[in-house]
Amino acid sequence: MLDSPTNTTSGGGAQLLEKLGPIESDSLLALIAAANADTRPTKIDVGVGVYRDGEGRTPILRALKAAELRLWETQETKSYLGGKGDVRFAELLRPWVLGHHAGDDRIMGLQTPGGCGALSLAFKLIAAANPGARVLVGTPTWPNHIPVIETAGLEIVRYGFYDRDSHRIRFDEMLTMLDGARAGDVVLLHGCCHNPTGADLDIDQWRDVTRVVAQRGLLPMVDLAYQGLGRGWHEDAEGIRLLLDACDEVIIAHSNDKNFGVYRDRVGSLWVKTARAATTKLAMDHVSQIARAMWSMPPDHGAAAIRLVLEDEALAADWQAELGEMRDRVNRVRSRIAEADPRLAYIGQQYGMFSMLPLEVSQVRALRDSDAIYMADSGRFNVLGMADRDIDRFIAAIVSVLGD
Repeated sequence: MLDSPTNTTSGGGAQLLEKLGPIESDSLLALIAAANADTRPTKIDVGVGVYRDGEGRTPILRALKAAELRLWETQETKSYLGGKGDVRFAELLRPWVLGHHAGDDRIMGLQTPGGCGALSLAFKLIAAANPGARVLVGTPTWPNHIPVIETAGLEIVRYGFYDRDSHRIRFDEMLTMLDGARAGDVVLLHGCCHNPTGADLDIDQWRDVTRVVAQRGLLPMVDLAYQGLGRGWHEDAEGIRLLLDACDEVIIAHSNDKNFGVYRDRVGSLWVKTARAATTKLAMDHVSQIARAMWSMPPDHGAAAIRLVLEDEALAADWQAELGEMRDRVNRVRSRIAEADPRLAYIGQQYGMFSMLPLEVSQVRALRDSDAIYMADSGRFNVLGMADRDIDRFIAAIVSVLGD
């Protein structure tokens, strides 16, 4: 008979997980948890990146709600769709993302779990094609860009993109970095509504970037997560159109989470252009294989609902109208903040959901403690993170902490 174990706190086996070391917590997730735990009724959470309307709600869009009802009434199965997800969704989204390049057979796309899924696929595809590729990343950038690139095993080369003191893009530094890059290097670009700064390239700057990228043989990797929330749906993709015009190879990670308000449904897509249709097909075969190992098949519901919106002319028009209302609110709130104090005037000249306030970490935490205002330690805040009734109090607290 085997003896019974005498140690009740540990059994047999390798105990490999005991060797795990501590990890640095995700600062944004920690901020969200802290805000959720704060019970003060005056709390303002401008840290989490979701759209809120004038009442402080994150609504389900009218067109999407109608499409979900139609989906509930007509969907007959929850069987697997396949590794590419909803193929019709990608077909319908194609002209919205690619514009006049929609008919180019050198560009192919597929559904992914959110924009983050598209980014993960993209960088793993790059690593498979060129394990020695370097990725040029302007800082500051969306915090998750860095771990996604590192997980793919690629080298990161950072350069300064934004000057917090002048509130301007460090464009000369950016061009110098690109001009000194090696052929085959990857350039990570924000398509519009830069996160976290709100500072977007203007069309002339996009032309200069496109020229250098094409001349130096660089691969543009564009994160297009906020299309439609900046200057307009097609205006927000002007830079991508220029890259597609000039470059043989372009990769686009696209998200519908924000412009359709489907945050928890995680709806994205990956688009790849190469010099030849046959090469693109081969690249997408690799993408499908990588996706198979990561999530096998993307979730269906959000993409299916968006497909129904894009298939129906009236629903698509209503979606664009509501997206226009969202964009108008972005710009109204930006203007209201910018007009409150000359030191905040730059906010009215930026785009999208995010900007960076000229605050030190101590000031950010003072706002958290005394005013129940939650934002990232960097001073990044969600312009749309508050209800209309809270805007004046938010502005007053910011101006107060800035001092004379």
